[in-house]
Amino acid sequence: MNAGQPLQPLVSIIIPSFNQGPYLRDALDSTLAQDYRPMEVIVVDGGSTDETVSILEEYGKRHPELRWWSEPDQGVADAVNKGLKHATGEFAGIQSSDDIYLPGAVATAVEQLTTHRDLGIVYGDGSIMDAQGARVLWDSFYPPFSMEAFLLGRTVLFQSSTFFRLDIARQVGGWRESCFVADLDLWLRMSFETKIEKIDQRFSVWRAHPGQRNERTREIWNSYGEMLDECEALQDAPRKLRRAAAAGRRLFTRHYNPSPSHWYMRYQLWRAILTYPRAISAIEDKTILIPGLNRLAEAAARLGLLTWPRQTVRQPLELRWWASSTVA
Repeated sequence: MNAGQPLQPLVSIIIPSFNQGPYLRDALDSTLAQDYRPMEVIVVDGGSTDETVSILEEYGKRHPELRWWSEPDQGVADAVNKGLKHATGEFAGIQSSDDIYLPGAVATAVEQLTTHRDLGIVYGDGSIMDAQGARVLWDSFYPPFSMEAFLLGRTVLFQSSTFFRLDIARQVGGWRESCFVADLDLWLRMSFETKIEKIDQRFSVWRAHPGQRNERTREIWNSYGEMLDECEALQDAPRKLRRAAAAGRRLFTRHYNPSPSHWYMRYQLWRAILTYPRAISAIEDKTILIPGLNRLAEAAARLGLLTWPRQTVRQPLELRWWASSTVA
């Protein structure tokens, strides 16, 4: 950096970890290979018994920006809060120990946060890959942020695709340990304190593998409802937003149905529409609203009476993009 050139703001990347040794190297490599500095990487390990500690020792010797410790904790929220407490950056991101960042994610987020001082959160799209990190299973194409879209689930802030001002996250209390959907809970509380903007760029890839927290659908469903009920700012919000939140709670069954019954999900979706008619915009596949309609639509498509809308296809991802960098 040339003399007299303003210093870049420090970014803190917090990585909670527990027995994710098979995936941890990818998470660290994709973070350390980011083309932005200064950056500190804080790994808060909950006392892993696999190869995690040896990996952290290895990386710690080669990367001075990595700080870590391993000790028993009360779970992922406790680990994240420890990271938030020890972080020294102006901006921060929370990365999972089994997910990866994509090239330029940190630099793009910092550029937006420094250029627009009124922004407290920026986020991008994300993808989902298989457990081996060999194949992309799904891409997100979410619309720009609005409180309505957020509450209805039309736009989603992936934890690993979101960056924020550290002081605001601390101001609202960080992750609540009593909340199972603590990341969504933090974004919700911060949304009433600051402006949020979505960037049309993929920032991260989420790894799908057995044993993840997202498999606990009933716990997630219950916690999401409690999150909305306990958000004081939401209770004081305009009636329109409160109704959107009530509808969004029912729309949540699309992804986390607490019942094995499709009828229950259909019932909740119709309740959402009756509560807040614009909720129908958040239901991508509207054939699920009427039993048998999907089969009818498929038959019509085969007869040439109906054409499905074409989806935007992005360029294929290079999932191990850092392999050709100097991170190793």
